[in-house]
Amino acid sequence: MTEQIKEQVLDTFNHLHANPELSWEEVNTTAYIKEKLEEAGCAVTAFDDCTGVFGDIGNFSGNVPIIAVRADMDALWQEVDGEMKANHSCGHDAHMTMVLGVLWNVKEQPDILERIGIRFIFQPAEEVGSGALKLVEKGAVDNVDFYYGIHLRPYQETENGKAAPAIIHGATGSIEFEIRGDDAHGARPHLTHNAVEIGTYIVNAIHTIHLDPNVAHSAKVTRFLAGGRNTNIIPGNASLAVDLRAQQNDAMELLVKRIHDILESARSLFNVTITITEDSSIAAAEVHPEAEEMAKKAITAVLGEENTTEPIITPGGDDFHFYTIKKPHLKATMVGLGCGLQPGLHHPNMTFEHDAMFNGIQVLTKILELHAKGDNEA
Repeated sequence: MTEQIKEQVLDTFNHLHANPELSWEEVNTTAYIKEKLEEAGCAVTAFDDCTGVFGDIGNFSGNVPIIAVRADMDALWQEVDGEMKANHSCGHDAHMTMVLGVLWNVKEQPDILERIGIRFIFQPAEEVGSGALKLVEKGAVDNVDFYYGIHLRPYQETENGKAAPAIIHGATGSIEFEIRGDDAHGARPHLTHNAVEIGTYIVNAIHTIHLDPNVAHSAKVTRFLAGGRNTNIIPGNASLAVDLRAQQNDAMELLVKRIHDILESARSLFNVTITITEDSSIAAAEVHPEAEEMAKKAITAVLGEENTTEPIITPGGDDFHFYTIKKPHLKATMVGLGCGLQPGLHHPNMTFEHDAMFNGIQVLTKILELHAKGDNEA
């Protein structure tokens, strides 16, 4: 990697980090990435009805494999130093930067471009779990053979300078619901059902869910809003959200069913309206062994065998895995990059060693080089 590319990488990261955009609002980010893809000579595809963009470069003659590399684009909405704002605390700014770095790297290696087609996919809305499904709908991976992602990992999972050939994400889910009733005077509790008490019943019932302890799982209430400024009003309405995690997809299905059973029980017991306003989930990882083996070879070649770790098992989720579920022909994996990330993903003040991006760029470039050489046997 040349010094010029390294300088481009750091400049690009600084720009993306300073200009975060929320899910489905990545308008300026899409325009910026599109310009970079076009400058590098890619055939670019963008969309009229959503954000996101991808660029093709190399040989798309139909007789060679098509390899895709994906970066997620969106930022989180969270409080940072007392201010609510968009914030790249999940590393998507770094992911976009690394994928562009790979493009600039392979431009210096025309032999790779002669032997394979490469698609650089910049996907919106990963944080809300719907961007991958949209790009599947758009046909972004229809003709792709191998598909690779990359994600920064916290120091607790992977040390700086190391990398894993796969991230075994768990399934994640979110159920949001509202309790709807009438307010009443604090002196007359018999005239209404207290939404705080109903919500508390639901919270306690969730704590009684017990699945197979050998399969990691959790369910916890992450939002409970009820009442107002006047403490002498019994609130009839409340808004709650439940975050769900399970390492396996079948465990997630059972967890979701138990939550629905609890809500139905509360409806019947208190004779109130409980309306589910959001019920979404992200599937657990389905990693293809050939893609994982290719990533392992690349990591070993770039960082050394001593810095090649086992696949990372994590309760976090990523909608990257919807691609393989919706398009079973895909051979896909996501590289886990150690980078000294702390205190943790989604922490408002998350930091990492920026030089680690060069490791990620080199690993992804090596993957493409191995494919170009025809080294795709597990």
